[in-house]
Amino acid sequence: MERDEKVFILGEEVAQYDGAYKVSRGLWKKYGDKRVIDTPITEMGFAGIAVGAAMAGLRPVCEFMTFNFSMQAIDQVINSAAKTFYMSAGTVNVPIVFRGPNGAAAGVGAQHSQCFGAWYSHCPGLKVVSPYDSEDAKGLLKAAIRDPDPVVVLENEMLYGVGYPVSDQVLDKNFVLPIGKAKIMRPGKHITIVAHSKSVETALQAANELAGKGIEAEVINLRSLRPLDSETIFKSVQKTHHLVTVEQGWPQSGIGSEICARIMEHETFFHLDAPIWRVTGVDVPMPYAKTLEAAALPQVPDVVTAVNKVLGVK
Repeated sequence: MERDEKVFILGEEVAQYDGAYKVSRGLWKKYGDKRVIDTPITEMGFAGIAVGAAMAGLRPVCEFMTFNFSMQAIDQVINSAAKTFYMSAGTVNVPIVFRGPNGAAAGVGAQHSQCFGAWYSHCPGLKVVSPYDSEDAKGLLKAAIRDPDPVVVLENEMLYGVGYPVSDQVLDKNFVLPIGKAKIMRPGKHITIVAHSKSVETALQAANELAGKGIEAEVINLRSLRPLDSETIFKSVQKTHHLVTVEQGWPQSGIGSEICARIMEHETFFHLDAPIWRVTGVDVPMPYAKTLEAAALPQVPDVVTAVNKVLGVK
């Protein structure tokens, strides 16, 4: 916002309350009512205002208090934002960011707990990023704001309060990450584990446990769901010959399914020594009970079991 006066943020409670999750803390005091705008509880309305502002040359950051509420505005996100550049034969850019917490939180029930990674990455015209740690959050959000096209930034409520070590490079105010490039979080030679958002944490914890048994897993943090960095996955699988995907979303038509399809359609398929295994959320609406909620999400033992099955370890 300091760099470009065309950037502004709008959404529910983003200004005077400093954001429902305090993500926009201090921005209202610094930039005032014109650039930090509290909206009524009307996602369809304020998403439409944001898309119109983007078409007119501004760079809005449209916050959904949770991405579950973006379903109220999905017509604006898909039909108004994602398709306009194509439908205008490249004459109208829509440089907008839709951001907010995505996926399962804790104890908030079925209507507030789903992952929209597969939903939005299905749609041409959108770019979709899914940050895991502090480096991802800073670098990808800055890239999203500077991008000339609509970008969906799927954050995670459970990661908001978690601190991660960062390098001096990340702390530099010019630090930005490319959209569409995955990161190898942990090198390995026996199996590849691909994940995004909070599932990267699950994958890394599983990899640590597997290392104690002599299995070196390579963990890939996708960072970007559309465009998906297929090349990084292909290179890793050609080295390890085994693949497990991990995500909190539902299994049908998920991110893991897309990765499976891309491997099948590429020569990398012939490098596989065993079938690919998907570790996903359970195919049910999220239960409210704490024990059932845990059972509905991928846990470290689920990933370890999947790796053992793929590698034929008993």
